Amino acid sequence: MASKGTVPEVTLKSGNARPMPAVGMGTAVFPVVHENTKNAVLAAIEVGYRHFDTASLYRTEEPLGDAVAEAVRRGLLRSRDEVFVTSKLWCTQCHPELVLPSLRETLQNLKMEYVDLYLIHWPVRMKPGPRTFPSKREDALPFDFEGVWRAMEECQRLGLARATGVSNFTTRHLEKLLAVATVPPAVNQVELNPVWQQRTLRDYCAARGVHVAAWSPLGGQNWGGKGNAVMESPELAEIAQARGKTIAQVSLRWIYEQGVTSIVKSYNKERLRQNLEIFDWELTEEDRVKISQIPQKKLVQFEALFLPDGEFTSVDPAEMNIEEE
Repeated sequence: MASKGTVPEVTLKSGNARPMPAVGMGTAVFPVVHENTKNAVLAAIEVGYRHFDTASLYRTEEPLGDAVAEAVRRGLLRSRDEVFVTSKLWCTQCHPELVLPSLRETLQNLKMEYVDLYLIHWPVRMKPGPRTFPSKREDALPFDFEGVWRAMEECQRLGLARATGVSNFTTRHLEKLLAVATVPPAVNQVELNPVWQQRTLRDYCAARGVHVAAWSPLGGQNWGGKGNAVMESPELAEIAQARGKTIAQVSLRWIYEQGVTSIVKSYNKERLRQNLEIFDWELTEEDRVKISQIPQKKLVQFEALFLPDGEFTSVDPAEMNIEEE
């Protein structure tokens, strides 16, 4: 059983955040029930998690903050500094003048003085307004890479975010950002699992010192309700059976062996525990070859952020849906 102190960590190459634990708990769940999220985070802390991922869109910042405070009160944590907390800037706030106020609001929700990592949630800017999901297509605007990133750098300079980064950025988006960045992004959090391995993006990020984190590491973010390509993969099932592991453990172990951090969502204490039990064994070379040959399919497209009706008037969706295997 994994317990406190047994999860490997990676030191980010940008910013001054504490090292990031190799597996984090995701908190995106709809609808949000405050007590459920708080109790799930407490359970995760009990079994050894020290890395938590939230976002202003998820509306789980408050229960996450309450759980961390409760864990400190109970003595499960010595202090807030023992956990690595990530939150994200939503698309309606991706305007230079709204970045800092948005982070301050996040910190108020978390009841914390800083986040370890603050990410731009998508390389998408929408008209300012309430955090809506999905949004109207006509509300999409061209992204101001320089203006928004300057504001993100200011968040770090003020110490409100120990490190800053991005989410759902392709190599083309990163190229535009790196061209104007004084402080490069520490992390790019993207859809990544054995069914969408992101080889091109991983190579690009590795060459530039950007750490990659995986959302949907178990293929669970299937909003279309058409099954789960990771959990239903015959290749992964075969490896899991041969190794006496779960398919989830095989997927998470493979991600870890790629040098990528998994952000895996579960509110079930036993599955939370199992998701940390991936560090005392390895995949074989044969396993790795088998996984490398799994047919690739990206699950979540840019259009998923928007209602199906209406038209994109200011952005080209083709610019967003660049599929880089």
